[in-house]
Amino acid sequence: MNLEDMTHQSVKFGLIGFGAWGGCHANAINVTEGAEIVAIAVRSEESQSKAREAYPDAQVYGDYRELLANEEIEAVDIVLPSFLHHEVAKDALEAGKHLLLEKPMTLTVEDCRELVEIAQSQNVNLAIGHELRLSSLWARAKEMIDEGVIGDPQYVLVELSRRPYRPGASGWRFDLDRVGNWILEEPIHFFDLARWYLSSAGEPETVYAKANSRDPEHPELQDNFSAIMNWSGGQYAVVTQTLSAFEHHQTAKITGTKGAIWASWSGAMDRTRHPTFFLKAFDGEEVQEIKLERSPGELFELEDQIAMLVNAIRNEGPIACPGEDGMWSVAMCLAAQKSVDENRPIKLEEVL
Repeated sequence: MNLEDMTHQSVKFGLIGFGAWGGCHANAINVTEGAEIVAIAVRSEESQSKAREAYPDAQVYGDYRELLANEEIEAVDIVLPSFLHHEVAKDALEAGKHLLLEKPMTLTVEDCRELVEIAQSQNVNLAIGHELRLSSLWARAKEMIDEGVIGDPQYVLVELSRRPYRPGASGWRFDLDRVGNWILEEPIHFFDLARWYLSSAGEPETVYAKANSRDPEHPELQDNFSAIMNWSGGQYAVVTQTLSAFEHHQTAKITGTKGAIWASWSGAMDRTRHPTFFLKAFDGEEVQEIKLERSPGELFELEDQIAMLVNAIRNEGPIACPGEDGMWSVAMCLAAQKSVDENRPIKLEEVL
């Protein structure tokens, strides 16, 4: 088959993991033009049965390594508990597969760096699941920053108020040996947004963070978390989250030398297709409510991620969050946890 024929063929995906969020990934592949789900790997027999029922044309494996041996598969989508990311992603990349890897990329900067190097040596795409970069809401705010609507960005606030985390399969999300820390769970998205919004200022230099827990028996599971991140030019960002609230409410505010942006998203559930949201911008003279072409939300943005990877494979299109940026996100979270534990500002160079 020649290259021209390949560009018109659907990208054949293998999905590793078929839990609640893995099922959402499977649906996103299934509904995306130019993508085809041909194989699913999942360990439990119950999940294997569900996968066969939902996707009867896909090959279902109990061992992900059998999926990676399938030469028909061009791209792999990994949706597993965080502690498994490095091992499985490494195997996928070494098998020559393009890869979409859920956040956090891995639990250590060293493991992140290794994945980046393998992807480069294998000449394959490595995309990290920071889907907010593809959002009609959060990405539109970035476009407006780059268009100069607010002048030079100086300050970013990203805040989330939500219900407690889902435990995850066998409670892995409440086990520090498997989750790493809770900052790596959802605040990692907000660190990524803050760094992205302030990219014109270079890289952040220090972070100082505080956290506490409602559960005196498990103080390591920190329900409330806030961090301040500093840049050398005086720019700074605040990332803050509580898991002691209700529903799912996220806000971003960005101010610059001449204006400001305010973005808000709310839903009864984080995975809703019917949120309430708005985007407002002030250019120094008037406030405008910005209309969005599409409803934002992680289910929509997940579909955009699949389409992005298809475009990258077939047309050499850009990756929204490549491995290097995924590594920075992990580093910022590890620095924040180190700051919480040691009660001092942490230089990013200490963890990079």
